[in-house]
Amino acid sequence: MVRTETPVCEFNQAALNFSLKGVDGKQHSLASLKGENGLLVMFICNHCPYVKSIIDRIIRDAKELEELGVNTVAIMSNDPSDYEEDSFENMQRIAEEMDFPFPYLIDETQEVAKAYGAVCTPDFFGYNKALGLQYRGRLDESRKEAVDGARRDLYEAMKTVAETGSGPSEQIPSMGCSIKWSN
Repeated sequence: MVRTETPVCEFNQAALNFSLKGVDGKQHSLASLKGENGLLVMFICNHCPYVKSIIDRIIRDAKELEELGVNTVAIMSNDPSDYEEDSFENMQRIAEEMDFPFPYLIDETQEVAKAYGAVCTPDFFGYNKALGLQYRGRLDESRKEAVDGARRDLYEAMKTVAETGSGPSEQIPSMGCSIKWSN
């Protein structure tokens, strides 16, 4: 697993439309997912130790952001041929076991991840209600281990986005496993 960091946020870059199949069997698009005050698009997977270590906090933050009018969607773009744990069936199982409060979508062609410029899992893209990018940073200071009392960077940034439409000027990159691109 190659550790990768996300690039700096390109403020107001427009969210790109997509239509992807969710673990619920339905097609989901950018328009159908947008919240009243924004949208958090995150690229995650099942096998990544970085994602596994923070998934409970991702779920917590997604629930709390929904109360602020910010919806969340998770997209899995890894090529599952080398990582069976990332198969669609395992995505369905994990989403059910963890009771994901957000749609979990598969990007089989990897075109959505490439269009967004996603580089790792987790990779967070926080958009305001106009779907302009306002956050491209980390969940919190934890890496593969939880840090007690860690500042909730993602939640605080998206709360500000929900309230003001703008994200913080200072953002610390997310870090995780590189996306597993198909050959």
